[in-house]
Amino acid sequence: MQRRYIVKKHENIHGSINGRGRKTTWWIYLSWISKIQVNQPAVLRRAEQIQARRTVKKEWQAAWLLKAVTFIDLTALSGDDTSSNIQRLCYKAKYPIREDLLKSLNMHDKGLTTAAVCVYPARVCDAVKALKASGCTIPVASVATGFPSGQTHLKTRLEEIRLAVEDGATEIDVVINRTLVLTGQWEALYDEIRQFRKACGEAHLKTILATGELGSLTNVYKASMIAMMAGSDFIKTSTGKETVNATFPVAIVMLRAIRDFFWKTGNKVGFKPAGGIRSAKDSLAWLSLVKEELGDEWLTPELFRIGASTLLSDIERQIYHHVTGRYAAYHDLPMS
Repeated sequence: MQRRYIVKKHENIHGSINGRGRKTTWWIYLSWISKIQVNQPAVLRRAEQIQARRTVKKEWQAAWLLKAVTFIDLTALSGDDTSSNIQRLCYKAKYPIREDLLKSLNMHDKGLTTAAVCVYPARVCDAVKALKASGCTIPVASVATGFPSGQTHLKTRLEEIRLAVEDGATEIDVVINRTLVLTGQWEALYDEIRQFRKACGEAHLKTILATGELGSLTNVYKASMIAMMAGSDFIKTSTGKETVNATFPVAIVMLRAIRDFFWKTGNKVGFKPAGGIRSAKDSLAWLSLVKEELGDEWLTPELFRIGASTLLSDIERQIYHHVTGRYAAYHDLPMS
């Protein structure tokens, strides 16, 4: 499907590059943003194609599932998180699949881990300490900026980023103020994300759009483009706390925005679906979508993540079935 079927109006954008090789100073005409329209019927048809596709089987499925593990941001974002919970989370991130299962697949010596662990700012120190004690270099990601609503004072949100970075987070998952999107304040959204980018310093900025609360696919595309213009390293679908989280239609729109941005600037921005991705079968569909829309270059942890808390358990269960021919009981697999 050609991108003209997705975006009906698109004009050139220009900018300059700083020392990090990223577009940071933009002369954009807000009229360009206002004229963009997404072709919703075309997006929905593409989404139907994805959902109707048959998945891979047998050894190919096992290989893709192990690859999916390396994209997971293993997440703990509950009000009752404690230091002991985070220690277990970090242990599971380092040892995501039972060693005897990996030996059966000749993968026990490949250093298989999840891509990162993702926690609340107050738990960053616990995660950094646990990973350091285990001799593991898995990145620690922290949500920030009034997660999940984004409705706190801007000063508070910026300070939350700085504190998380000081505590050792190397990735920051910020959430935007959805009001700015719903009221069409694109310049204000750009300025806000630019401040998030500055507060992150050298930490990677992953911008959560909370697409289930943006009102339309057109707004999803516009917000995606603004977030990338402002210096986001990743754009992310959801907090996982909305009524509607990661869906294929919004993913298609975001992936096309990433592709448009790359074609126009040469900068690769990552993609992270999150919220509601719980089954191994779901993870295979997401990998397939990214491969088809952006190509193999994006199938690396540097450019693709899956935010999930329970997905890993089902992937390990499917690997167990592939190796043994039967499904595991709950006591057969270690829990995070």
